Amino acid sequence: MLLPSHLMRSLSLSSSSSPTARTTLQDIASSTCPRGVVKVVLKKGKTQLFKHGTPMVYSGAVDRIIGKPPPKTGDMVLVADGTERPIGWGIYNSASMFCIRLMQLEEEALKDPICALNMEKLLQLRIHAAVDLRKHLGLPSVSTDAYRLVNSEGDRLSGLIVDIFGDVAVVASSAAWVEKYRPEIEACISGIDGINHINWRQSIEMLKEEGLDLSALKEVSLRPVRVKVKENGIYYVVSLDGQKTGFYADQRESRRFISTISEGRRVLDICCYIGGFALNAVQGGAVHVTGVDSSLPALELAKENVALNNLNPGRISFLRRDATEFMKDAASRNESWDIVILDPPKLAPRRTVLRNASGMYRNLNALAMMVTKSGGLLMTCSCSGAMTQSGIFMRVLQGAASMAGRKVTVVRQAGAACDHPVDPSYPEGAYLSNIVLRVL
Repeated sequence: MLLPSHLMRSLSLSSSSSPTARTTLQDIASSTCPRGVVKVVLKKGKTQLFKHGTPMVYSGAVDRIIGKPPPKTGDMVLVADGTERPIGWGIYNSASMFCIRLMQLEEEALKDPICALNMEKLLQLRIHAAVDLRKHLGLPSVSTDAYRLVNSEGDRLSGLIVDIFGDVAVVASSAAWVEKYRPEIEACISGIDGINHINWRQSIEMLKEEGLDLSALKEVSLRPVRVKVKENGIYYVVSLDGQKTGFYADQRESRRFISTISEGRRVLDICCYIGGFALNAVQGGAVHVTGVDSSLPALELAKENVALNNLNPGRISFLRRDATEFMKDAASRNESWDIVILDPPKLAPRRTVLRNASGMYRNLNALAMMVTKSGGLLMTCSCSGAMTQSGIFMRVLQGAASMAGRKVTVVRQAGAACDHPVDPSYPEGAYLSNIVLRVL
């Protein structure tokens, strides 16, 4: 790897001054940033947490800041231990409770000094690594061109999500640094084979928490509104103005599982969105599938996707109904299905509402169990990170079974698909729970 000449001079001087001299991140910072880099010193006892990989430094872990002027949101800073020795570097935020997103630890910076304190080079390295990982996972493939390319902390780019839908890359921005380095991010993505369009979606509420002036965040680029994608051999028309990035690639493996168990079954898909689980059930041989959702635009797309795949419309129907009311009505008629899928929207966006959300999950699942045939299967999901990380979802399901007067056993447990890697030092990245229960 070739390094800039000024960095090579710095490294050679450092090594020649003493036989045992060791280049440090401080040396690299001094050579690449002559004006100096502000140093954020951690409180005593906090260093190991971040040396072990936790990617976000919260303000309560900071003891002091050395250097003037004080860092502004988006500035690169060194993160140091109590002796003021740098342990890594990251991007500063003066407004967020997470004041630094760590980008490299010192050991990494020394292995790849060209990326140290250089976001353009680091983005190129990390996005290239993300592309390579997906290729190892078989994505994209002949049967699937909808997948997640960058999964925030799981791909070492906290705050950045990129989903690929055919030739369109949808960027979900939830961090101030992502907005600052938008041109560099778009340049990296544009260089990926097969990508012809980039759709930039800003997570407004999260960016507010990052302290950004939202009046300056106006989308001006031309972009497709709809795109046709393929997943597990099934085609979908996706609205890029829809929920999240437009399509839930995280459930790909669970949708495929549904296709393997649906032959000869009657299937109910609650909160069906654009028909992902429902279409897989029909493709898998279900005798009839009912999809229920409260969103008319989503249901219109679901019906369009039935025609797109040349499926028999007599075997699948979609209803615009409130999930709770539909299941109550079905239970009152003693109507039941062999397989029920319950994939509600996020009910617990944060831990502070977890208690109330637990009650909602319990009530919904109790109703879902009541409309599942004895011996049938219920696939129930939670995309609430607070619920998944709390570890109480199974207890909530047990409570739902008691409420419904049913017994349940666990048949399958899953999370997000393999293109959604999770950093073990940041378990908050594991947000999706997908559990299949046998209901007796």
